[in-house]
Amino acid sequence: MPGTRVLGEFGDDPDRYTNPKSRKNYAGTPPLTVPSGNKRAVLTRHVRNKRLYDTINQRAFCSLTTNPGRRAFNDQRRTAEDLHHQALRALGNRLVSIPHTCLRHHSLYDEHTAWAHNHDPQTNAA
Repeated sequence: MPGTRVLGEFGDDPDRYTNPKSRKNYAGTPPLTVPSGNKRAVLTRHVRNKRLYDTINQRAFCSLTTNPGRRAFNDQRRTAEDLHHQALRALGNRLVSIPHTCLRHHSLYDEHTAWAHNHDPQTNAA
């Protein structure tokens, strides 16, 4: 049960995470950007909650076949020349920030609202 694991790992204190970024950093889903002079390296975070990271990664991968909004987001990242794992990590980031926003605004999760910004009206026009 990935949803149960995610809720259990994040905890139930509504004030524990001040913003979506702190929740993502706890999960270890955002990449670590290390600038050095004129170059910039993008690395994977190794200090993270491994159980939570693995669960979010699994949830992102499994949702590609069942959720058209998440699939569109992943396809958008892949066309932007992200590798498979990079696109999954971006989807995982999004999956962490959506519930945070719902909790902060005391609103229910709405699939259309969460993923509507990824649909291009020009490509959906017949």
